[in-house]
Amino acid sequence: MDEAKLRDIPMFAKLSRKQRKLLALRADEVDVKPGRVVCRKGDSGDELYVIEEGRAKVVRDEQYLDELGPGDFFGEMGILDDAPRNAHVVATTPMTLMILSGAALKELQREKPELARQISSTIEQRRHWLEPVL
Repeated sequence: MDEAKLRDIPMFAKLSRKQRKLLALRADEVDVKPGRVVCRKGDSGDELYVIEEGRAKVVRDEQYLDELGPGDFFGEMGILDDAPRNAHVVATTPMTLMILSGAALKELQREKPELARQISSTIEQRRHWLEPVL
C-alpha cells in the first residue's frame, strides 16, 4: 500500500509521513466488486476496513442504516472488544479498501505505541459516537 494514499484518509491525516509508512507496510489493499458483502452481521472479525475509493451501505436486519464513502472506516468494534459484527456492509460501487488486521495493530502497539494510540483514539471517538445508534 502507498503511504501517500493514507495521507488523504482523515483517520490517518495527522500521522507523520514515517508513521504512515509503517502503517502502509502492515496494511493490505483489496478491490471489491459491487454487491459483495464485506462484513456480515454476527460474524467474528478482527479487521479494520478503511474505504479508499467507492461506496458501501450499512444494513442491519434488512434496515438501511448508513452509506459509507472514501475516508470512512468500519469493523473497528471487533478490534476493540472482540465483538461480533453488528451489521452487514455491502459494496454499492466498485471499492478499494485498506485492511488492517487486529494482529497488525497489536504489532504496531508493541513497536510504536504512540502510533497505535493515535489510531485507537480515532476508533474510540467513533465508537462513542455510534453507541446511541447501534
